[in-house]
Amino acid sequence: MDIEWRADVDPGARGAIEALVSSQRTLEDVVRWGLSFAPQRLIADVVVQDEYNHDVVLEHPSGVYLVYDTT
Repeated sequence: MDIEWRADVDPGARGAIEALVSSQRTLEDVVRWGLSFAPQRLIADVVVQDEYNHDVVLEHPSGVYLVYDTT
């Protein structure tokens, strides 16, 4: 999975995010990851691009937002 960085992110956080994203294959993996926290990190937003494509947004513990382009 390709990561497009649109913010200046600490190198340590970048490594953690890259490792996280590489382990996520489905949107279910993303949601389960968010639910594993206390308090849970729920989907912050879903941006509809068209009838087939949606962007799913969650906050990472480092304070940056992860946006998953789903089809």
